[in-house]
Amino acid sequence: MEENQTTVTEFILLGFCLGPRIHLVLFLLFSLFYTLTILGNGTILAMICLDSRLHTPMYFFLSHLAIVDMAYACNTVPQTLINLLDETRPITFAGCMTQTYLFLTFAITECLLLVVMSYDRYVAICHPLHYTVIMNWRVCTIMAAVSWIVSFLLSLVHLLLILRLPFCGPHEINHFFCEILSVLKLACADTTLNQVVIFAACVFTLVGPLCFVLVSYTRILVAILRIQSGERRRKAFSTCSSHLCVVGLFFGSAIVMYMAPKSQHPEEQQKILFLFYSFFNPMLNPLIYSLRNAEVKGALRRALCKESHSCLVWCSHHKPW
Repeated sequence: MEENQTTVTEFILLGFCLGPRIHLVLFLLFSLFYTLTILGNGTILAMICLDSRLHTPMYFFLSHLAIVDMAYACNTVPQTLINLLDETRPITFAGCMTQTYLFLTFAITECLLLVVMSYDRYVAICHPLHYTVIMNWRVCTIMAAVSWIVSFLLSLVHLLLILRLPFCGPHEINHFFCEILSVLKLACADTTLNQVVIFAACVFTLVGPLCFVLVSYTRILVAILRIQSGERRRKAFSTCSSHLCVVGLFFGSAIVMYMAPKSQHPEEQQKILFLFYSFFNPMLNPLIYSLRNAEVKGALRRALCKESHSCLVWCSHHKPW
């Protein structure tokens, strides 16, 4: 047994197993999604950094969300694209564990950031006169730092519990990346402790935060309905509806994947859910925030106008004689 355990130094990600032609189509499609994810979130991040009007707590947290979404994509998509072109190309054991750890870290961070953003909206709408006092920069920095630190530590617990397990073979992971539940299926030892910790972590990072978000937005909705000004009411609805769309996409898919009975979701269906969670959510987040948020659209217009003005000035000074 010990000899077999030492032979598993790499894994094969089985991916989708749909044939070379469909794999090529998926490669092109996922490459497009990957590009849009990096460009969209990168644009949001650049606008928040460069436009002083967006230097507020809400956009501070949104910039962290954009970083998480880009990190998501960079962690899982490149390996998926490689496997679509070469199904037999392995991933090392260390690389697989690193991918699992980072995926969990970014998932937990996004969850906690969405909770913090809902609290920010609650304070802004329900306690507007005390907003600058409650959500000062020191508090915002601490909230963001705690979100990252908790996610790193909680993911480290999962990683250490995986590393204690022996892997005797087979070395084929029925997934397109090293997802924790798929990795645990290859362990040749009892994984009950891992399963219990995963369930407890889901309650802590999914169910609890979702309840907090729902309570916050129930109170926000009541406060919005009491606003007399139609323009202020529309602005509040626009900002909050954007955040609710992201919350619904994230928590909905995560709860179905990790807390729904597995017998109701065969492995192929779970791959599709993870595909939505890993590819579409990071790509859709900047679109949701930019299309439904007037301040983000205004910042984008100002950036484009500034660039156009710079080009006109440059051209006027470099006229051909």
